[in-house]
Amino acid sequence: MSFFSFRIGNRTIKTAIGTAISIFIAQQLGLMYYAAAGIITILCIQVTVKQSFRTAINRFLASLLGIGLGVVWFKVLGFTPLALLVTILVFMPLAVRVKIQEGFVTCMVVLMHLYAEERTDLAFIANELSILVIGVGVALLVNLYMPSLERELKAMQQRVEDNFIKILKEFSYYLRHGESTWDGRELIETTSLLEQAIKLASRDVENRLGRGDDYYRSYFVMREKQFELLERMMPIVSTLNSQVPQGLQIADFLDHLSDSVHPGNTAYRFLDQLRLMRQEIKETPLPQTREEFETRAALFYLLREIENYLYIKHELGKNRDDSSGKKQIEAAVSKSKG
Repeated sequence: MSFFSFRIGNRTIKTAIGTAISIFIAQQLGLMYYAAAGIITILCIQVTVKQSFRTAINRFLASLLGIGLGVVWFKVLGFTPLALLVTILVFMPLAVRVKIQEGFVTCMVVLMHLYAEERTDLAFIANELSILVIGVGVALLVNLYMPSLERELKAMQQRVEDNFIKILKEFSYYLRHGESTWDGRELIETTSLLEQAIKLASRDVENRLGRGDDYYRSYFVMREKQFELLERMMPIVSTLNSQVPQGLQIADFLDHLSDSVHPGNTAYRFLDQLRLMRQEIKETPLPQTREEFETRAALFYLLREIENYLYIKHELGKNRDDSSGKKQIEAAVSKSKG
């Protein structure tokens, strides 16, 4: 394998560029400890834009808190290890209380400068604040660029839908024939695929400042809830190894449903068809044997799960403009089970 065959990640490139720019600016301004600006930039560049902003703010506030405490304790106890000990012991509980503890390392960088120089005058504090502003500011600027995840998300969306189509087709086949050679690979694959997709979609939302569009996150959460229902349908379908007219009717329905697996909302049409089919099955003659009774009961339970499956998609379509994508889907699941 060639030494140069590895791929340098986007975050690595931004970190390298940001570090060099921060040090260059601080050095040109004649700041003391100018290399620390590069260290702060490295610490502030995160995976997403919003995460970078949160980290940068927390580190800046933590450093201000550390400078304030350092000034007090260095004046009281002098520039001694004991003063550093007390400053850290006081800093940590306060930082945890206001949730800025992730800025501990940045705070220590500044404190060590004060300790090494044995200075707490305004000129030196201004030097440290300048280093902070440069390091944090450059990190935020270089991290504003984030490559689009649209292509990856669309590809994952297509794979999830292909798996859903296959699963529904196999359910339909089993209801018709009472047997199948399907290995269930799609069930296993979809579990990890949805987990990866939700993480990627969440990252995509975090890369946008402001409210942003959480369509993909809402979509994949919706599919995750639907997939849970498909997993619950699996043992029901597998027990229906005797063919009955009602089972064939449901098989036809699942066939049509599999042909309509796509991002658009057509669930309302299937919900109407499902209610009509349930009514027709209720009007058929009562079962005569225990086996027929158990089969009929299983079919009704299967219809209920299919209805829940459709209801989740229907609610997402109705509430597409809401900002709480995940909450609206979970509310739909609860309502459909009620």
